[in-house]
Amino acid sequence: MSDRVSGLVFDHVWKKFRRGERHDSLRDLIPSLSRKVFQPRKSSDLGIQEFWALKDISFQVKPGEALGIIGPNGAGKSTILKLLTKILKPTRGYCAALGRVGALIEVAAGFHQDLTGRENIYFQGAVMGMKRPEIDRNFEQIVEFSGIGEFIDTPVKKYSSGMHARLGFSIAAHLDSDVLLIDEVLSVGDFEFQQKAFAHLQSLLERKLPMAVVSHQLDKIATLCTHGILLERGVVIRAGKPLDCIAAYIMNDKPGQPSDDNLSQVRLTGISVSNRDFIYSGDRITLGIEGSVLEGHICDREALFVRLRSADTGQMLFQTSSKVCHVELPASGRFLIEVDLEMNVQAGVYLVETLVRDPKQWKLLVEGPRTYVHVMESKKFRGIVQMNPEMRLRDDRQPLPLRDE
Repeated sequence: MSDRVSGLVFDHVWKKFRRGERHDSLRDLIPSLSRKVFQPRKSSDLGIQEFWALKDISFQVKPGEALGIIGPNGAGKSTILKLLTKILKPTRGYCAALGRVGALIEVAAGFHQDLTGRENIYFQGAVMGMKRPEIDRNFEQIVEFSGIGEFIDTPVKKYSSGMHARLGFSIAAHLDSDVLLIDEVLSVGDFEFQQKAFAHLQSLLERKLPMAVVSHQLDKIATLCTHGILLERGVVIRAGKPLDCIAAYIMNDKPGQPSDDNLSQVRLTGISVSNRDFIYSGDRITLGIEGSVLEGHICDREALFVRLRSADTGQMLFQTSSKVCHVELPASGRFLIEVDLEMNVQAGVYLVETLVRDPKQWKLLVEGPRTYVHVMESKKFRGIVQMNPEMRLRDDRQPLPLRDE
């Protein structure tokens, strides 16, 4: 990174869009144009079919900081990046990316499809204001990192989506950017390239390159970013530490009370987890689940269930119950149940849910409180499941132990 001033600024930014408006006749078009000319509206007003995509957003990203932007689809995440790259202009407020911007907003964005990979590298550098000698200095590094050297003189219209992503990321990350904007690129390409790209982002952050990252890979946001914002319908509903934003995103407050259509006597009031900040894959955690049982509880008809979901995909990975573990809820009064789990899973953020069900009819009786676990990558393995390997070197003169038949 150069000595130029760099960073990202968003100062009370509002952005509105108009839902698709079409004029099928001159009779409809003329009145519409007349209204725009003779009845100008304030920027704060919403016209017919208009809506706010962003509402009063403010943040700052300084050198050495990474902002993680999370939220559901349609929340306004990509709109923020497009405003920073000047693809869009704010309706109100001020925003800027200071310095040369390396941006990967969409996989093929900025590529000229009829140009080769080589030509697109120089084209992108020129767009960023770089001179040819500067691009020459980084060319070999870009090609090597992308891993598509044998296709570098092939028109990019013949590239697969993964090749587009690899080259696009390599250009954005190696062309002497002062700031870096990334939108979902960490989820594109094969596993090996994703790991390499993430490691490169970490090295850029260590070199004080400011960046903003939009991703649904919450573990990457938690690991890479120094702070975060959670968007919902264009509004920041949480800002601060990445894990705090992630927790607000994936966990809805659950009162632990039964629904009106059942007669459950169980109340779930709280859940806690050891190792609050993070653990490594393969480590053990202890959950503490608090609740109470009213008089008249019939133990055969109600059981406590604990299940684990991926926060990224929502996929259920594990479920167990008090019945399976041979633990009976008390006949009445308060209780605390501890559950030990060995987190033999990939790195990621996982949602822990508590439920009360009728184990015979499988009827849901109570949705209890939730918590989350942030699992960091272990050096011991790659793959889907952590097997806690141990490796020994044996003297080849000693016979191997026989297995029982």
